[in-house]
Amino acid sequence: MCSFATMDCADAAWINHGGDLTNRRYAAGEILLNPLTVRNLALRWSFFAGKDISATPAVANGVVYFPSWNGYLYAVNAFNGALIWRQNLSELTGQSGTGVVVNVTVSRSTPTVDGDLLIVGIYGPAIVIAVARSNGRLVWSTTLDRRPRVLITGSGTVYMGAYYVGVSSLEEGLPPEQCCTFRGSVVKLALRTGAMLWKTYMLPDNGGRLGGYAGAAVWGSSPAIDTNRRLVYVATGNLYTAPAEVLKCQEEQNNQTAKPSHPDQCLGPDTNYNSIVALDIDSGRIRWSRQLGGYDIFYFACLVPNNTDCPPGPNLDADFGEAPMLLTIRSNGTSRDVAVAVQKSGFAWALDRDNGDIVWLNLAGPGGKEGGGLWGAATDGRRVYTNIANSDRKSFMLTPSNQTTTAGAWVALDANTGEIIWSTANPSNDTAQAPVMVANNVLFTGSVASNGPIYAIDTNTGNILWTYNTGATVYGGISASYGCIYLGNGYTVGLANFHPTWTPGTSLYAFCIV
Repeated sequence: MCSFATMDCADAAWINHGGDLTNRRYAAGEILLNPLTVRNLALRWSFFAGKDISATPAVANGVVYFPSWNGYLYAVNAFNGALIWRQNLSELTGQSGTGVVVNVTVSRSTPTVDGDLLIVGIYGPAIVIAVARSNGRLVWSTTLDRRPRVLITGSGTVYMGAYYVGVSSLEEGLPPEQCCTFRGSVVKLALRTGAMLWKTYMLPDNGGRLGGYAGAAVWGSSPAIDTNRRLVYVATGNLYTAPAEVLKCQEEQNNQTAKPSHPDQCLGPDTNYNSIVALDIDSGRIRWSRQLGGYDIFYFACLVPNNTDCPPGPNLDADFGEAPMLLTIRSNGTSRDVAVAVQKSGFAWALDRDNGDIVWLNLAGPGGKEGGGLWGAATDGRRVYTNIANSDRKSFMLTPSNQTTTAGAWVALDANTGEIIWSTANPSNDTAQAPVMVANNVLFTGSVASNGPIYAIDTNTGNILWTYNTGATVYGGISASYGCIYLGNGYTVGLANFHPTWTPGTSLYAFCIV
């Protein structure tokens, strides 16, 4: 179905959340979208699903694949929006829904495309399923973790007959007396059968008992794979709980401050939370891990001011809500392969892919409980682009002007140095949780504002080139293929309950060059 003679189907595909093995959210094969043509983007079609759509759509061979919060997985024609098939995830998995977030079995993850299979993670319980791309029928189903409130929020990555994905949890929402035993992990599955080949935890074994290390979910974006080094790169979230001796140690130095690059000295070995982690692709062994951002123990009880159940602070939210992107830069006159990711704290990091050494770091913008940067930065190799949600509405200065904003923003950093080149405030004066995507010097993203604006931004200047109001909050990402961009709208679950202005959506949209 790849009908454009000038395009190669593989180059035009968007195969998972990050777009490819490197997780760069960069439409490398796109040839029609550019700063001169984006003003000609027009709505080609919309597909009505009836409920919110927040996953970045996958696109391959003229078909768009996506889940909706109604509990269905869809395949539609990329050129006219016609339904090819839809499948009920409750029926595919045999699960009736957990009721933790919604009362149906759903996925919030970008499906991963490989050959004749479509692989997708379930948002509770932690199940991965593979279906036939041709008709959506179940091929295999594998449970990654059987504990309550464990789920898949990220997208997976396929390489050489295997599927790699992180495991997350909503256990931190439990009352303090029940929280927590979950440990984040990365799992490798055989692509054809779903058999588990290895599973690597991010924290020491707590024996399933309260009072130990818990947390370090692997929850955003999609794992990046370095095929030469044979390493899988992920990033992790905060701790939910820690042993009593760690809490005591932190309380004793609670008034001290440390640079975000300085690992917390209270922690024991193998506590890979708020970390960028490199794993051996064959064995799952952790090759190196770099803990970044300092002490961070948090669960939902901490949202109550002065709650004595909350662990001693400062507990700055330094989750990595995205996996690293892989790129090659020039540093001190030499070529260097790096892994780059942005935290909810607002810090952007570039680490050496061989050993995790810090190459550069910079504060891209304010952090907050909802970011900071999250869900997915992007890079074209020259610059790193990120959203800054600015969920706490802090005032910060835009570059290169002297203007300030309390809204969310989008920021471009020099990939070689981390220097901020420009920052552009969200024109809707709202926060900016949606991930970004780049194609041919144009950055695409959306806003959570109630009218659902999406934007095309000049990557050289930060100027907004094109905008369109979709009619409902845009929380998810945009993919690009065949001279079109694809996205869904609406977000009324989870943290949206704290945001009464966020609005429900119903549809997937295709905007194409005319």
